[in-house]
Amino acid sequence: MKRIAAALALTLSLTACGANSDPLAEETKAGSSAVTVGSANFAESELLGEIYSQALEVKGVTVTRKFNIGAREAYLKALQDGSISLLPEYNGALLAALTPGGAPEGVSSSEDVLAALKKVLPAGTEVLEQSAAQDKDTLTVTAETATKNNLKTIEDLKAVAGQLVVGAGPEFAERHQGLKGLETVYGLKFKEFKPLDAGGPLTVTALKDGDIDVANIFSTDSSIVTNKFVVLDDPKNLYLAQNVLPLIRTEANNATVSGALNAVSAKLTTENLTSYLAQVQVDKKDTKAVAKAFLTENGLA
Repeated sequence: MKRIAAALALTLSLTACGANSDPLAEETKAGSSAVTVGSANFAESELLGEIYSQALEVKGVTVTRKFNIGAREAYLKALQDGSISLLPEYNGALLAALTPGGAPEGVSSSEDVLAALKKVLPAGTEVLEQSAAQDKDTLTVTAETATKNNLKTIEDLKAVAGQLVVGAGPEFAERHQGLKGLETVYGLKFKEFKPLDAGGPLTVTALKDGDIDVANIFSTDSSIVTNKFVVLDDPKNLYLAQNVLPLIRTEANNATVSGALNAVSAKLTTENLTSYLAQVQVDKKDTKAVAKAFLTENGLA
């Protein structure tokens, strides 16, 4: 990840110095607005990407969508090579990804995380206003597993982790906010790691079916409530504040773009994000329709 961050910084610095090689920058200089919006490979990121896209289109910005790119390691490369110019991010996870060894000690609140993040953003990128909406990584178990092993916190796993199988996206194996951090912060070594998907249906189904005992699921995922899963508390703050905010290449930003996206952030809350996401995941509504409903119901259409 250190190499990814360094490469991203170098590439964006060179792009900023040689804008003639970047058609996106030329469009911005010419006074027109064109943005390529990306997303990670999970439902919430796609929904947020679509909300951003439609909010920009309402303001006359030309939008190209490139969703479902993959995990952070993949979409940061897409930001690096100019394939995308904007995407929804999570302040704590991005800070941890861009900081060798993970986030600075003692940094966990939304405000502190944002301040620290701004110090490590690669040249040529910036974040816009963060929303109140948060979606944290969690370690989640079934009610049966929690009762059987007296599990209430991640720390409680230490006595039984060697007997349990944990499931998550493949990148979880190498992340500080994954197996590496769980070992260094909590001393956890699991019996086995099963690479599945990033808090998606494969991971949820594996937990329900007993193929894994512990799952990395995002806190806004409706499956936690519908399946009566138990989210383990994180007393040592391995998982930082995770406020949703736009990450954008500087040359793609202007007053119209930032105005539209900041207006979205002002309306996003954990509660309404969870509700709109459930419409996609549980009610199986079209992501574009749900995004439009968010904008309409919040006076942004």
